[in-house]
Amino acid sequence: MSKEPLPSNPYYSRTDTTKLDLPDSVWEKVLSPEVYEVARQAATERAFSGKYWDYEGIGTYYCAVCGNALFRSDSKFASSCGWPSFFETVRPGSVEYRADSSFGMRRTEVLCGRCGSHLGHLFDDGPPPTGKRFCMNSIVLEFDPDDGGQ
Repeated sequence: MSKEPLPSNPYYSRTDTTKLDLPDSVWEKVLSPEVYEVARQAATERAFSGKYWDYEGIGTYYCAVCGNALFRSDSKFASSCGWPSFFETVRPGSVEYRADSSFGMRRTEVLCGRCGSHLGHLFDDGPPPTGKRFCMNSIVLEFDPDDGGQ
């Protein structure tokens, strides 16, 4: 059974910071099923399975759904949790937060500040200077290396 290719995502931009308020039915048409499941249904990829959990390239991480800049590689740190971890965002407002009490836990969900997609969770066990650990899903991140970076 052949699957039709997804249409290009007309909402993706690395320069437009306009908030997007689109229903999931729209996102389902332009995202792969795997990205949609994590970004729009708050699923989680398996620990140690994502392409960025131990990646060391120099550059910027963007939201794979809308292109919003999220993290710089110099805020990424080695964590034993199995997901890419950062101690700060690239700028104020690049992410938003929501209380998450799913699975009987009290956590802080991290959402893209532009499109509202689920990125992961925030914990208070990160390194200085912030003490924060943004524990993100690789599948909802895109990495763009600086010139000469990988």
